Amino acid sequence: MTAAADYDVVIVGCGPVGALAANLVAAAGLTTLVIDREAHPHPLPRAVHLDHEMMRLFQSVGLVDRIRAGMNETEGHLHIGADQGVIRYMGTAGRPKPFGWANDYFFFQPELEALLREGIARFANAELRTGVALETLAQDADGVTLMLNSEAGTSQVRANHVIACDGARSAVRGLLGIALDDLDFEEPWLVVDAEVTGPVRFPDLWGTPGEIDLQRLSVMMCDPVRPATIVPGRGTMRRWEFMLLPGEDDAEMMRPDRVAALLAPYLDGVPHRIVRATTYRFHGLVAERWQSGRVFLAGDAAHQTPPFFGQGMCHGMRDVANLAWKLAAVARGEAGQALLDSYQPERDPHVRAVISAAVEAGRYICELDPERARERDRAFRERARGAATGTAADLIPAIRTGIVATGTPAAGERFIQPRLGEGERLLDDTTGYGWRLVTRDGGLLVDAQRAVASIPVAVTIVDAGTIGDDGALLRWLDARGAAAVLVRPDFYVFGTGEPADLVSALTTALCVSQEMAA
Repeated sequence: MTAAADYDVVIVGCGPVGALAANLVAAAGLTTLVIDREAHPHPLPRAVHLDHEMMRLFQSVGLVDRIRAGMNETEGHLHIGADQGVIRYMGTAGRPKPFGWANDYFFFQPELEALLREGIARFANAELRTGVALETLAQDADGVTLMLNSEAGTSQVRANHVIACDGARSAVRGLLGIALDDLDFEEPWLVVDAEVTGPVRFPDLWGTPGEIDLQRLSVMMCDPVRPATIVPGRGTMRRWEFMLLPGEDDAEMMRPDRVAALLAPYLDGVPHRIVRATTYRFHGLVAERWQSGRVFLAGDAAHQTPPFFGQGMCHGMRDVANLAWKLAAVARGEAGQALLDSYQPERDPHVRAVISAAVEAGRYICELDPERARERDRAFRERARGAATGTAADLIPAIRTGIVATGTPAAGERFIQPRLGEGERLLDDTTGYGWRLVTRDGGLLVDAQRAVASIPVAVTIVDAGTIGDDGALLRWLDARGAAAVLVRPDFYVFGTGEPADLVSALTTALCVSQEMAA
């Protein structure tokens, strides 16, 4: 006889992605165990950037105010050509914030991890064990058995589902025998983090938009002599990334005198302290399978993204946000186990689209031939002439397959989050989370209420005409010619149309999953 599960979900790895996963599934009411093989969080910064979608996720688990206090809100990315002139600006200076948060935040990873771990401790249904390594796992039709090892000895736990957030060298991925799809990008870079108590010096640049402050941007020097990135951190923290040139030795380039020479153009005369200097290989890799039965790969265990748009950690957080509401729906009996089969079809195209853009950027950033670099600069400036300025957020495509009403306007896009009234209150603070049906006016409320009363899934109904958002929701609906929009728990649009049609489509999607699982 199969043993009952000790936990609804076991999460392997408690970096930022695993810690957010624990907050999300615990907030949904699932019994949760998080394990991490290290006794203490890594003390040095690794990831440094996140965007509005991550802030909205922190908002959903009640941690955004504490996390925001340690963030540096910035205004995008600037690419500088070989002649010290701007070739590409992806920025938000002076632009509205349709999702409620800025598009670019920089942070100090040990602080973020600490806050997310403290968040786990709020939940009586969640447990964090550190200094615990996964040894083996075995699946059957009803769950997963995990053998764990710690100083106290070996132990066994059983879970309904497992999320592997255990990094680029994922033990879970290895145990499952899942291979990585190599997207043919690998470049060696030296990463330097420093505490800097003054403004960073930049060379004389030309063509920078007049409204921006270089201290508030991620600046990419696309210089064939030495490609480099200068990244704003939180507080006094700053990061530099320098491409290693052919023939350069990692250990040699990490020597303090070599690091000092590379930083000199930016920090000459500016008080600073080097926190670390280490080399990385920037990769483009995606797991061939993200799911094996009841086990799911997320974050770096599932994909590794070149850092040129700062989306690596963001991808992982989108992964677990996608999984969390689906795991909760299955646990509550609102959908069958096969609902979880939509995870990779929804997330894999997202990740590949951004990796493709990052690899393309990496190839032109890493150009070492002066003549080709000049041609690159000319082509970028010609392309930008008269074109609207985009942002890194524009790289995220809509969900095209999975739990979306394909064929309806805006299906799969991220839904807006306007501010309400004169204060800081945001849409999600008022409507709550979960499924939300936003209708154009009160005349549709009766139809909407009748429709949602007929299904087992909880759906909050929102009247766009009375929400106090200065008309933002109505304008969104008008632009898409829609009477209503149904929004998923992870803030992506399920579909638009008449309320009854949307609820019927949702019922079909969830019932199909139940029938497939039966």
